Amino acid sequence: QNHGSSGLEIGASQTQKVIALTAIAVGALVCLPIASVLYQALVAPSDLWSHLAQTVLPDYLTNSAWLMFGVTFGVVLLGIPSAALVSLCEFPGRRLVSLLLLLPLACPAYILAYTYTGILDPAGMFAGVLPQTWLASVRSLPGAILMFSLVLYPYVYLLARASFLSQSVRSLEVGRSLGLTPAQAFFRLALPMARPAIAAGITLALMETLADYGTVQFFGVPTFTTGIMRAFYGMGDAAAAAQLASTLLLFVAVLVLAERFSRRRIRYFGDSDQGKSSLRVPLHGWKGVLALVLCLLPPTLGLFVPGVFLVQWALTDALGQWSTLIPLAFSSFVLALIAALSIVFGSLILGYAQRLSSSIWVRLATVLAGLGYALPGTIIAIGVLIPVAALDRELFLWARESFGVNIGLIFTGTIAALVLAYGARFTAVSLGAITSGLGRVKPSLDEVAILAGYRPVQILRRIHVPLMRASVLTAGLIVFVDVLKELPATLVLRPFDFNTLAVRAYELAGDERLIDAAPASLAIVLVGLIPVILLNRSVDGVQH
Repeated sequence: QNHGSSGLEIGASQTQKVIALTAIAVGALVCLPIASVLYQALVAPSDLWSHLAQTVLPDYLTNSAWLMFGVTFGVVLLGIPSAALVSLCEFPGRRLVSLLLLLPLACPAYILAYTYTGILDPAGMFAGVLPQTWLASVRSLPGAILMFSLVLYPYVYLLARASFLSQSVRSLEVGRSLGLTPAQAFFRLALPMARPAIAAGITLALMETLADYGTVQFFGVPTFTTGIMRAFYGMGDAAAAAQLASTLLLFVAVLVLAERFSRRRIRYFGDSDQGKSSLRVPLHGWKGVLALVLCLLPPTLGLFVPGVFLVQWALTDALGQWSTLIPLAFSSFVLALIAALSIVFGSLILGYAQRLSSSIWVRLATVLAGLGYALPGTIIAIGVLIPVAALDRELFLWARESFGVNIGLIFTGTIAALVLAYGARFTAVSLGAITSGLGRVKPSLDEVAILAGYRPVQILRRIHVPLMRASVLTAGLIVFVDVLKELPATLVLRPFDFNTLAVRAYELAGDERLIDAAPASLAIVLVGLIPVILLNRSVDGVQH
């Protein structure tokens, strides 16, 4: 028995090493695009960079800064009051609007931009109602700020709402007992305690703003993402595109560090008496109606108004587009499914290796694998294309010199390159859900399974995955929808003559066929609603 036990331990140890090495390899593969962009920017020379720095770079910097400033103001204005009302007040319809306020998160900003441009066309239905200057100014920097604010405020709303719901009831009771009015208790106690969550929500919204390509390109606002695409495609200079991408990467790094610095000394602690609704301020009469109207305004402008027009166009003027949508929907579904399965599988390896091993390399691989979510899809796409194209070139030369065969491009412009880009971009999302699920599995179950003769891989497959099925499905679903909405990475890396719903909507909108883009846009929005509803259910775990 001792010899058998010793053999089992040796086998388990070897399996753990294999899992750890596999996790390190997965982390390195996910980090490859970022490393290749930085390497290309630092090593490869570009004569175009100095020209860009003197001409268009100031515009990129200025527009990006204004976008960040405007979106910050917009998401705070829309997110914090609504979060406070549904968390700290009681009024008719509160439970319903707490869900409705999250729904605009399902609508990508570029789809909102296409729809509102079609709605506010100077020759459209509002031509005699609204001033022409309003109709013409939607495709502008302020218009882009409005679009981003309407779809990104749920980040601030969600985190602020969770913070308000989890704050200690006793601290607010003490404030009320000291003579503070409900408004004073909110501004002096609840709002300052929610500051870290609000800062995190603003940071997420700003990262999504910097990552966007479809909205700013359609509105004609020159930013880093449009500049990267122009340098890479229009000018054919990968080094200049990499240098622009590195500058944007610096922007994102400063943003993340600033968010962490802003809360470096902030520590708030609650108690077990959380989430009670006894302190909710009842709003009756016109106050309740006003609260309901204020909470309905953001989702109405961010989803319901454009949604009504999308449905109308999709079922009337764009009815002929549905037949062309079927192959696009199929290719989008297959691509998103392959990416979701691959990314969830890689996340399982990373999360399980971190659970088994205390190796610093495993932890480093896990941390680095989560960096890609903070980066725009354009940067990830360029970072994938550079090493993949170099590998294809070396394989082509080797095959021609060794065998006299022209093998063409093997990896460039393939589904494999796309899946690698999606992995670099969305592994952080999947890994968070997987790690959370693994954390709820008691370590004692692993010990019992080892005594029963199970190896680590068997423990993961037969015990952990069944117990954390909800977390695995959530991770896969979120990645599936994110891939479905992703535009810039798909534009750069898609195979020849391969379209997705997002690409089709972008192409039609680029040709000013905004109504024809409605069916593809509507399909993306409807699929995007699924994880948003699931997200709301998880937040509702906090007692209303």
